[in-house]
Amino acid sequence: MTNAALGAAGLGGFLALCEAVPRLGVVSAEYFPPVSRIADALAGELGDGAFWTALGDTLTGWALGLAIAVTAGVLAGVVISVVPYLREATASTIEFLRPIPSVALIPLAVLLYGTELRSVLLLVVYASFWQVLLQTLYGVRDVDPVAEETARAYGLGTWARVRHVLWPTALPYVMTGVRLAAAVALILAVTAELVIGAPGLGARIAVAQTSQAVPEMYALVVVTGVLGLLINVGARTVERRALAWHQSVRGEVAV
Repeated sequence: MTNAALGAAGLGGFLALCEAVPRLGVVSAEYFPPVSRIADALAGELGDGAFWTALGDTLTGWALGLAIAVTAGVLAGVVISVVPYLREATASTIEFLRPIPSVALIPLAVLLYGTELRSVLLLVVYASFWQVLLQTLYGVRDVDPVAEETARAYGLGTWARVRHVLWPTALPYVMTGVRLAAAVALILAVTAELVIGAPGLGARIAVAQTSQAVPEMYALVVVTGVLGLLINVGARTVERRALAWHQSVRGEVAV
């Protein structure tokens, strides 16, 4: 309760500061409107059906891209780790492709798919995939060799060892990768919409900016921030449920 009260007090102070700064003339209200005007613009957006359509487009691109990236990242990570010599053979390729910024692929996405949803998915999947893949590889690397040899001694096959030895060890790493990928996926979804013009909140922000609807622009930015907060809270909740048996989560609950 103390932490919640302190958090609410900090948020209230920040909102009061954002209200006072433009009204006192520290910054121009034309470029940074008071919080009250942003709140009015947000209320107007919430009453507009086009806003909800844009929100649905953004969430669709985020969810589909994240699902594809998580599935591909986990499968690729497990296969690369299990197949002999495949990890060494792919290490240089991964290290070459991973640092490429996803925004650098925007011209390619536009060339291939224009402003369609597939352009958003290309960027979201590329950015999120590496988060999951690398965490999966780290998790598999952390498998106890004694447990692995014990499983072999008891005659467990490859997939039985993956299920009973590898996966429980790698799952905490995988969930961390999923949580990171969820945030990255939202960033890339909004960025793609903003730059490419694909339907969604990003495109709506761009329209508000070019039409000088500054309060509406800030209101939409606030919506994306709230989305990021909710996604992070949701990802942490899923992580706690999936790892309820893990020492780190049991220790966190006990505290």
